[in-house]
Amino acid sequence: MSVREGSKEDKRYVEENFWNKLARIGKSIPFIRDVIALYKYMKDPKVHWARKSIAVGALVYFIVPTDAIPDAIPVVGYLDDAGVVAATVKYLDSELEPYYE
Repeated sequence: MSVREGSKEDKRYVEENFWNKLARIGKSIPFIRDVIALYKYMKDPKVHWARKSIAVGALVYFIVPTDAIPDAIPVVGYLDDAGVVAATVKYLDSELEPYYE
């Protein structure tokens, strides 16, 4: 399997699970705007697949409940997710600005 095929599978996973995850957590996380901007970036057909795969990786990490700090742990459960999302937003920087609308 090539890297690109894996990215397509990951993208499909995000598309199938993103809104369910947001519905479960509601607006309880302070970095929700960043997560939504990354999702919009991922969905934009004008974004090159290699750049898109960066956003997909962060979104998969956000959606999967069993990561470095499991999301079920009160208070600290989303700290690692916040770090991954923040690092991705920082890396993509001005590319993400149009997706915050």
